[in-house]
Amino acid sequence: MNPPPRFPLAVLPTPLVPAERLSRAAGGPVWIKRDDLTGFALGGNKARKLEYTVGEALRQGADVLVTGVGPRSNHVRAAAAAAAAAGLGCHAVLYGSPPAREGANLALVRAVGARVRFTRDPDRASVDRELERVARELEGDGARPYVLPRGGATPVGAFGYALAARELAEQLEAAAVEPAAVVVAVGSCGTLAGLAAGASSLGLRWRLVGASVSREAVECRRRTLELARACAALLGGPPPSADLIEIVDARGPGYGVPSEEGRRAAGLAARTEGLFLDPTFTAKAMAVVLALLREGLGGPAVFVHTGGEVEAVTASEGEGSLAGVASGRGGSDGGR
Repeated sequence: MNPPPRFPLAVLPTPLVPAERLSRAAGGPVWIKRDDLTGFALGGNKARKLEYTVGEALRQGADVLVTGVGPRSNHVRAAAAAAAAAGLGCHAVLYGSPPAREGANLALVRAVGARVRFTRDPDRASVDRELERVARELEGDGARPYVLPRGGATPVGAFGYALAARELAEQLEAAAVEPAAVVVAVGSCGTLAGLAAGASSLGLRWRLVGASVSREAVECRRRTLELARACAALLGGPPPSADLIEIVDARGPGYGVPSEEGRRAAGLAARTEGLFLDPTFTAKAMAVVLALLREGLGGPAVFVHTGGEVEAVTASEGEGSLAGVASGRGGSDGGR
């Protein structure tokens, strides 16, 4: 192994728990890996990644973290908080124009001292161009920036989830559970890539199912494999084979737009387990879990709960769908 340095942020290991009432309602066993409980800045899965990207920034002698995506981003909120914890400055680049009313995530980004710049372009890709521009400006002023791409998906960040794969494998062994599928929401692809790299290094033949919420399945699979193989090089293990990763298109009406399947899945999780899922990422991934069980999965499903901020959730009667999510909406601009 050639591990990147770690800057501790997360409370680990996170629990792996049986969802007994949900399992009965879903018609098959469901276990939940509670990475919504990583314990840093409401960051969910982002805490594991930031431990290594911030660690790498410090190793390189950086004094400011430059990252971005959108004003409701969980990634930006967690990255800004991690920079503050590490004594780094932070510049957050957000697509679009300043909103008339700032949501909670943007308010928290400002609260930890990050400087915010809007691209004034509604295209999310405008962030990529602006990140490099901000970094050049900072270098011109004598600063030492570390650029973390949109969504924070890098091989170094994925390393956190390669180690999470080992953690999960040990918990499954202790519980005598052989998963038929491990399901996770996929946005910027770093979480699934790390799980694939870690599973490959351990010789595990898990069925890794990514619920893609923002990219077409073909692009998502290509990007995941690219990150996973680069992460495997850091592990010193074999590169994951293409057949290890399965991508399901879970976008529904579109990225950041709740789907009816996701609403039903979130309502069921809330009613049976008191478990809150956001409409952009985890609700759509849980809908994939339920669909696999309906199709006859043939064994336990492990749902990796990647967390995210859900400020207000109400379950309606009947369908039990999400009826309201306050500002942040589960961080629809963040990455997984």
